[in-house]
This record gives sequence, C-alpha cells and structure tokens, in this order.
Amino acid sequence: MASYFKQVPDFEYVSRIAGSKNISDYIAVKNLFKKGKIRDDIFQELAFFEKYKISGNDRPDNVAFEVYRDSNLDWVILLANNIINVQSEWPLLQDDFDRYLVEKYGDYNTLYNGIHHYETSEVKNSQGVTVVPSGLEVSSPYTISYYDYLTSLQVDTGNIAVSVTNYDYEIKLEDAKRNIFLLKKEYLGIITNDMPEIMEYREGATQYVSSTLKRGDNIRLYS
Repeated sequence: MASYFKQVPDFEYVSRIAGSKNISDYIAVKNLFKKGKIRDDIFQELAFFEKYKISGNDRPDNVAFEVYRDSNLDWVILLANNIINVQSEWPLLQDDFDRYLVEKYGDYNTLYNGIHHYETSEVKNSQGVTVVPSGLEVSSPYTISYYDYLTSLQVDTGNIAVSVTNYDYEIKLEDAKRNIFLLKKEYLGIITNDMPEIMEYREGATQYVSSTLKRGDNIRLYS
C-alpha cells in the first residue's frame, strides 16, 4: 500500500501535542477520508477484469506480485473489488479464522454440530422442470406438494431440507471472499495514471491550500 498512500493528499489540523505553545501550530497528516477509486467507465465494464481465486493465506500484496510482479500494487487489487476493510472483506489467515470460529461459537460441538439453518434440495418434475431450486434457506422440515401434468399425478416430496452446520455456513462465507476480480494487466497504466488526478484537491474547494493540502479551521483562534 506504500505507493497508494504516497498519493493520498495531506490535511492539516490544529496541533494537540502536549507542550505545544503556539495556538496556531498545525500538524499535517494523510487525509484517509480521501479515497481512491477506479473510474466508473472501467469499474462497471467486466471486459476490463478477469476472475481470480485467492488461495491459501495469500494477502493482497502476494496477489499483486503474482499478477503484476509488483507487491506495491496491492491497492489496485482492493479497489477493483471495492474492499475497504481488509480484515473483514478479505479471507482470514487460517489460524485467525480458526480462532474467530471458536470465539464466535464457544466450543467445537456447537461449531461442528450446531445447525445454523436448512437449505432446500432441488426438486424437478417428470419433464425436468425445476419446481424448487436448491439452496433456498428454509425452516425444517420442509415439504411441498405439486401437480405433475405429464403424469397427471399429485406429487408429495417429503422433507427436502438439508441441514447446514455453523461450520459449513462459515466456510461458505469465507470461501465466497476468495472469488475476486482483477484488473487486466493491459489496463493497469490507465488506473495508475488516473490516481494523481483523482486524489488531488480542486482549487476553490473548502479549506483548500493546494492540490495536495487542505487545512482545518483553528477554533482556538476564535474562542
């Protein structure tokens, strides 16, 4: 992320450092509220991206190095998937994931044997038409009755609900995070060239000092 934060503009706010004697002292920090983005005409067009599956304990910088041969382009990986909080939106390291599960469910019995919910099994009629799709979250037991026009019979399915344990549910959520999109290498230059313009402050904006600096009001001077 080093190359990303170099492009984040600064914001000056009144110094709160102990011992500061001058009420007009300011401290410059990175404006973390200024967020980079991939411009809409690219972000909304799937042709600019390709599917990718995160493996093992790979981090964004690992993926960036594998794909772009530059680990500092991890911010491109995150922007392409609109990931803001890596800890919650990126797959956890295995040890962290195991610890999270135990802390959430309290014990292994609840984790592995506790039922989180039930999902339907697929039901088709004699013509191969889907009557009930698989994967619908339902209560258990779950049965349906339908009329099969080909056989002229009323069909009772019996229970078609399959239990999903807490562990299976959490694994499914975590695996879903592994399916991401990557910006194709041939368009990488467009994004890196766009970033300085996206990050800069516009002249005339509130608290504007320069294209890379804004300054907060010093309420000490007016109190």
